[in-house]
Amino acid sequence: MENYLENNNVDLAGIVSEIPSFSHEIFGEGFYRFMLDIERLSGNLDRLPVLFSERLLETGEIHKDERLLVKGQFRSYNVTGNDGGHKLKLLVFAREIEKQSEESGFINEVILDGFVCKKPVYRTTPFGREITDLLFAVNRAYNKSDYLPCVVWGRNAKFCKDLAVGTRARIAGRIQSREYEKKFRDGSVLKKTAYEVSVNTVEVIE
Repeated sequence: MENYLENNNVDLAGIVSEIPSFSHEIFGEGFYRFMLDIERLSGNLDRLPVLFSERLLETGEIHKDERLLVKGQFRSYNVTGNDGGHKLKLLVFAREIEKQSEESGFINEVILDGFVCKKPVYRTTPFGREITDLLFAVNRAYNKSDYLPCVVWGRNAKFCKDLAVGTRARIAGRIQSREYEKKFRDGSVLKKTAYEVSVNTVEVIE
């Protein structure tokens, strides 16, 4: 269990943009979900979903516009859509939540120790910027794994494009939210949000 707690670490500090709402219950324990806004250096916002146990509410209620420090893990869950298909749902599972002062800054850090589980996809933008998409598998307790999409940039993108499936690596970066539009055959458009790790450093573990 100790290793499973160390191979997936997330530290977030931001502002609550959406108060907690009930998510689900497991074995009599209730879980709640809220959205946390974290400002980037560019001034743009990452709005991230946070899931937590009702046990963490013992320290007090969570209010809109409140500043919080969240420590936990970036996790994925398979959910069944209305069309019967399966999709990957991504969120931060909180292990600790602390209230912060108004002067506190923003933090968005994630460190993962896992395995490349899909052939990397390398591409360049119209402006010539190099990008590699990775799907990263991180082991969890009880024979479960989290499958986390990662985006690697620049020199690291060129390094990662040839990584073989099964390669173990340690990556560090931040969790980002990205809005996109899904278009349907009838011409309708649905706005959706994707979550992924924007990778800063990559270290292959032999």
